[in-house]
Amino acid sequence: MFGILIALVSGALMSIQGVFNTQVTKQAGLWVSTGWVQITAFVVCVAAWFFTGRPAVSTLLQTEPKYTLLGGVIGAFITVTVIQSMSALGPAKSVMLIVISQLAVAYLIELFGMFGVEKQPLEWRKILGMVLAIVGIIIFKWEK
Repeated sequence: MFGILIALVSGALMSIQGVFNTQVTKQAGLWVSTGWVQITAFVVCVAAWFFTGRPAVSTLLQTEPKYTLLGGVIGAFITVTVIQSMSALGPAKSVMLIVISQLAVAYLIELFGMFGVEKQPLEWRKILGMVLAIVGIIIFKWEK
């Protein structure tokens, strides 16, 4: 139950953040806004690190495989692409497409056992679920 609740909170926060970031971008520009997001996230993480325990930062150097350290780089591009999609499509359409993309890529990662994730068998019900989600987007976007 906790996992479901935290996922719902995460989705809500991502939508709110996307709207906030899009508004800041209109006034400050794309890369200034994205930099602000990353810097303020860093400050929050440092503060949380002080209050929740302090494992050595040097443990990052022991991380394997090394490419997994690129999450922050990917995060910067996530911020940029969310801002641009929300600006072009609006929050609801943008988030629907983002979620479908996340679902499809996550399933492919599981299906092929990529990035150290345990390989999962193909399940037609999961494919059907994605197709239904895509149909939902088409219905949502449908204009008379």
